[in-house]
Amino acid sequence: MHYRHVCIEALAYRLPPHVVTSEDIEERLRPLYERLRLPAGRLELMTGIRERRFFDPGTRPGQISAQTATEAVERSGVDRRHFGALVHGSVSRDQLEPATANAVHHAAGLPADCLVFDVSNACLGLLNGMLVVADMIELGRIRAGVVVGTETGRDLVEHTIESLLNDPDTTRNDVKGEFASLTIGSGSAAIVLCDRKLSRTGNRFLGGAFASATEHHGLCAGGESQATAAGDRPRMQTDSEALLHAGIDLAVVTWEQARASLGWSNDDVDKIATHQVGRAHRKLLLERLALDPAKDFPTVGFLGNTGAVALPTAAALGIERGHVQPGDKLALLGIGSGLNCLMLGVEWNANP
Repeated sequence: MHYRHVCIEALAYRLPPHVVTSEDIEERLRPLYERLRLPAGRLELMTGIRERRFFDPGTRPGQISAQTATEAVERSGVDRRHFGALVHGSVSRDQLEPATANAVHHAAGLPADCLVFDVSNACLGLLNGMLVVADMIELGRIRAGVVVGTETGRDLVEHTIESLLNDPDTTRNDVKGEFASLTIGSGSAAIVLCDRKLSRTGNRFLGGAFASATEHHGLCAGGESQATAAGDRPRMQTDSEALLHAGIDLAVVTWEQARASLGWSNDDVDKIATHQVGRAHRKLLLERLALDPAKDFPTVGFLGNTGAVALPTAAALGIERGHVQPGDKLALLGIGSGLNCLMLGVEWNANP
């Protein structure tokens, strides 16, 4: 997979205002911890997550995505009339229909002759959206597009806590199985891609590789469960250990393909942005790919697992804080439940 005419012109992100620490969550779970004789501190110890962030209760994803997309479009300096696509790629959405992208497109003031749709693929939604937009730019169908998403994890975490506390039969194994749900945070990210002739930065989106291992589709599954009189609430079931090893095995295969496609060796990679779900996952991923952890920009400790916006948020923060410098070759390493994997390469030449 190669692109010759596509640039990443801008990234934007939004962090929610409310910080919830792992200690806060365990304090709420104290009755359960005492009954099961679980030591406090195990949530941070097992995951490496000190805190995660939430938007105000009742916040709709499209409301935040509209702000993030607008910021990215304005930061890019690309005239709105050139935008031919807006893709909303997060797991969280306003409703089943119409696509959340419609409200975001309207708020961002993009033209009517613009493709507007949602893409859903677990934690890879925004990266998949980047490929769709990049393909259209490479083919000459559009000149620019924006991919955006917002994850609102508050309800999932709240419902998981309530379920653990309200079930008198909850066991230690049950708690372990729900830990992945307690790592979820919230956030928003957007990426503007454009034709190289429109670009002022020359940040080239080079391509990469993708692979799947769908025999593992049942290892992490989320949806709605009729658990309260108030209505449907989100629920996620994860076999964390099996998911960890299956995901890393797939990442190894995909990284080999991506390096071959890009013509890169590990030594060519200057910086990395990864989809981060926990400390153990990040450590094992970089070990198996033989990549220097110093090249990565870790965010999971203070953001938690923010789903499809995790990787672009890490990239945006790394650029903003000087971790990624002009001239760097930047690898985007994405893994999502399903299982699917996307490994992409960028030549970063200038900050917008």
